[in-house]
Amino acid sequence: MNQRLSEIKRILKIELPENPIKKSGAVFLWGPRQTGKTTLLGQQFPNALSFDLLDSDLATDLTLRPKLLREKILANERNKVIVIDEIQKVPELLDEVHWLLENTNKKIILCGSSARKLKRQAHNLLGGRAIEYFLFPLVTHELKNFDLDRALSCGCLPIHYLSKNPKKLMKAYLNNYIKEEIIDEALTRNIPSFARFLASVSFTHGSLINYANIARDVGVSSSTIRNYYQILIDTLVGYELEPWRKAKNRRLIETAKFYMFDVGVARYLMPPVQETIPGTDSYGNIFEHFLINEIKAYLSYNDSDLPLAFWRTSSGFEVDLILGDMDVALEFKSTNSLKTDHLKGITALRDEYNVKRSIVVSRDETHRKTEDGIECMHWKRFVTQLWNNEILKS
Repeated sequence: MNQRLSEIKRILKIELPENPIKKSGAVFLWGPRQTGKTTLLGQQFPNALSFDLLDSDLATDLTLRPKLLREKILANERNKVIVIDEIQKVPELLDEVHWLLENTNKKIILCGSSARKLKRQAHNLLGGRAIEYFLFPLVTHELKNFDLDRALSCGCLPIHYLSKNPKKLMKAYLNNYIKEEIIDEALTRNIPSFARFLASVSFTHGSLINYANIARDVGVSSSTIRNYYQILIDTLVGYELEPWRKAKNRRLIETAKFYMFDVGVARYLMPPVQETIPGTDSYGNIFEHFLINEIKAYLSYNDSDLPLAFWRTSSGFEVDLILGDMDVALEFKSTNSLKTDHLKGITALRDEYNVKRSIVVSRDETHRKTEDGIECMHWKRFVTQLWNNEILKS
């Protein structure tokens, strides 16, 4: 790829809050590893005083004597903005940050890839004093000449999407995740079973979660599998998509689905990695996953709390994504030749609910609208309208 991460203008803009009395303020910037958090902060706050807790010597010093952070910051009077990277490495520092917010005019940005250890070990999460931001992998609106095939093949983490040879990087990423997030942070003691769980996730990704089946495959209890899923959520590498539960005439499925934060990471969880070939079921699943992630990023960057769900009946009708209270219903089809049969799920939904807007997104370049109001839209047109606030009004 010709682009560099430093040349890409990210959508997320960090705005530092200010206490009107003390003039201090704090921000949490969350995001999975290698989404570009450090680069983003370097671009937006080039003069900040930074503490990188991936530096083992620094992390050790601050673990043994957390007050050293306060002393270092007080010694740098000119630096009004402070960045503490990988804050989950030393949760005890939150007490020092709290003190700084109460007694100085510093603006403090706390950056991390997991809130799990903070919630368990820290005495406070700043008591609601900090605004939270979330950085996603690259989205279509941030890239010139966005390459769908590349995104579906290697994902949208900057280092992978922009690399000439992402395969080795992807393997290293997954190994580092298990080592640095799981082993080093002691999130679970049974690493072999967790590794088997990750392999199982690769097979069931984007499908209804069946804790009992996965527990049987991995060789642990269902409660342990639930805890493993929570670890993935807390370390920001996955999320659950809840089912639509407001049943009318048809009996609905009430089991959630699970998605990884990045399509590339999902593909490389379990070797051998299959090629992304249009027309296959796996390609269709990746296409759907990519668009759901794109929508989640859009909602987050636009500070929207609009709920997302999928609709599925016990008889097999399904719509991939419902936004809000039937504000928009979305079906994702990877075909380049959309046919009437592809519309049966969204047609069944519209027969039962008052859907404000219905869209089937595909690789078919013909933009059209059926007599009963279903829009058929090419994926490029859809993402362009999405980021232009034409799918959902801000």
